[in-house]
Amino acid sequence: MTSAANHGVSAQIDRFVHDRLPPLEQRAEMRYELPELHIAAQANLVDVLLNDIAARGLSERPFLRADGLTISYAEAQRRINCIAQVLTEDFALVPGNRVLLRGGNSVGMALAWLGVVKAGLIAVATMPLLRAKELAEVIEKSQASMALCHASLLDELQMANEQGGILKAVLPFGAGEEAGMLGAHAAEKNGNFKPCLTAADDIALMAFTSGTTGKPKAAIHTHRDVLAACEAWPRHILRATPADVVMGSPPLAFTFGLGGLLLFPMRAGASVYFPAIAYTPEAMVKLIREAGATICYTAPTFYRQMAAFAKQHGLPTLRICVSAGEALPDATRQLWKEATGIELLDGIGATEMFHIFISGSRQDARRGAIGKVVPGYTAQVVDAQGQEVPRGTIGKLAVVGPTGCKYLDDERQGNYVKNGWNYPGDAFTQDADGYFFYQARDDDMIITAGYNVGGPEVEDALLKHPSVVECGVVGLPDEERGMVVKAFVVLKPGIKGDEAIVKALQDHVKATLAPFKYPRQVEFVEKLPRTETGKLQRFRLRAL
Repeated sequence: MTSAANHGVSAQIDRFVHDRLPPLEQRAEMRYELPELHIAAQANLVDVLLNDIAARGLSERPFLRADGLTISYAEAQRRINCIAQVLTEDFALVPGNRVLLRGGNSVGMALAWLGVVKAGLIAVATMPLLRAKELAEVIEKSQASMALCHASLLDELQMANEQGGILKAVLPFGAGEEAGMLGAHAAEKNGNFKPCLTAADDIALMAFTSGTTGKPKAAIHTHRDVLAACEAWPRHILRATPADVVMGSPPLAFTFGLGGLLLFPMRAGASVYFPAIAYTPEAMVKLIREAGATICYTAPTFYRQMAAFAKQHGLPTLRICVSAGEALPDATRQLWKEATGIELLDGIGATEMFHIFISGSRQDARRGAIGKVVPGYTAQVVDAQGQEVPRGTIGKLAVVGPTGCKYLDDERQGNYVKNGWNYPGDAFTQDADGYFFYQARDDDMIITAGYNVGGPEVEDALLKHPSVVECGVVGLPDEERGMVVKAFVVLKPGIKGDEAIVKALQDHVKATLAPFKYPRQVEFVEKLPRTETGKLQRFRLRAL
C-alpha cells in the first residue's frame, strides 16, 4: 500500500462477510495520501458524520425533508438511535449481522439505513422494483438476518423469504403515519444509544451492482471506504454547503444515490428533499422550484427530458447539476446548458469504487470530456498488459485510490482488480492536459473492418438529429466486417420510421463523425431497456 491505514479492533462478532472477502493478494491497493483521507482506526461512519455536525454547531439545521415534514440533524440523531435500539434490543442483532433494506427514496428509508450502520450492522439496500426471485437471491447471497421494508413493498419480500426462510423477522416502516411497526417499536425507545465502535475496516454496506451485464455482484464497503469517499469528490469537486438543498432520482439502494442523496449532504451539513410522488421530467422541474433545491442528481437521459420544462418554468435556485450513471452525450450537455445556463457536472464512478473518481468541474469543463481524476485517486489509460498507452490512444481505464473493489465470494474479483489496480470495465482516451474521454464499456467497443467505434460517440451524433428522442448503439457480429454498427432509435412522436429517415440519420452521422462510424443498421423501437438507475442495458439490445 502506498500509505498505510491504521487498523483498529473489529467490533463485528458475526464474521460472515469478513470471512468471504477476497484474499489480500486479490484486493486493490488502497491509497490515503491526502491528509483528509487519514481515518481513525476506530470509526463508525454515521457517528463520525453526526458528531462533526454537532461540532460545527449545525445540529438544529434541517437535514431530511419531505412534503410537510422537516427533520433537523438533532431529531434525526434521536430517531437513528431509536432504530438502532430496536434492532439490537428487541431483535438481538449483533454487529456484523446483515439487514436487508427495501424501500424507495424517503425519510424512513434514510433513517433506517443510518440506524442499521450506526448499530454496527451491515446494510443491504435493495431496489423497490425487485421481484421475489431477485430478492431471494439477495437474501441468499447476503444471509440477511432481518429486513426493514416499506409497508407498500411487503408482498414480494414475503414471497422471497418463503423460498428460503432465512430472514428471522420483517419489520415494515412508512405506513401512513410515517412509522409502521418499526416506528411503533422505536417510539418505545429513549434514544440513548451508544454507537457501535466499529473498526474503520469493519463492513458498513453490501451494494449489489445494477445489472448492466445481466448478473449482479455484491460489492463490499467499509466504514473507512465511505468516509474516504466523503472526503474525495464531495470535498474537492462538489463543495456543497449547509445552505444547500439536495434532490434527485438515483435510488438510495445504489451507491450513486446513497452518496449523493444522503451521505455527502451529511458531510456538508446540507439538507435532502425526498418527494412523495414518483419523478417525471416535468414533476422534477416543478419540485426543484417548490423545494428551492440547489443541487440535483440524475442521469443524462432525465436531464435531456427535463430541458424543455426547465426552460419553460425556470430554475432560479438551482446551482449544481450532477450527471452520472451512464455516459453524458455532449448533445445533452449543451441542451441543458442552453435551457438553464448551468454546466452539467459530469462524473464516472462505480458501485465497486463507491462513487465518482473522475469528474468535470464547473470552472473548467471541456466539451466531450468527462473531466480529470478526482484528488485522492490516480487513473491511467492502459493496454492489455497494464502499461499506460500514449495520450490520445484508446485503452482500458485503470484506477487506484482510497476506495477499491471487494466482491463478496465472487470469482469475478480477478477481472476487476489486477496488480492492485481497479479496472471498472471502461474504454477511455486521455488528452495531453489530463482530461479523460469516455469511449464505451470495454465489452461494448465495436471493432468494424479494423476500426474502433464507441457506441456512445455514435449515440451522441444521433441525438443531435431533431427527429431522435433517445438511442442505443451496439455492435453485432458480421461476416464481412467482423462487427456492424447497429442503432436502436426512439423517434419523436409523429415521425415515421421508414427508409427515408434511416438514410437521413445515416447521412447525419456521416456528416458529424468519420464516415466509417455510421450505423449500417437502424431499428426503430418504442423504448430502450434501462436499469432502474437509468443505465442503458446494451446487452439486452444485443440480445434483440
